[in-house]
Amino acid sequence: MFGLFKKTSEVDKLQKKYEKLMKEWHALSTTNRSESDKKYAEAEMIQKQIEQLQN
Repeated sequence: MFGLFKKTSEVDKLQKKYEKLMKEWHALSTTNRSESDKKYAEAEMIQKQIEQLQN
């Protein structure tokens, strides 16, 4: 209840986006390899952004 009005940080937003891309990557890995590779590359870019924000 007290976290209702708490703003999400940029790191939290990126972390959620990263998790979503990794789920999509895993789902596509068995059906469409090229799309799967694109999702993985996007997820890695977001991971680097997270690391930069944390430092």
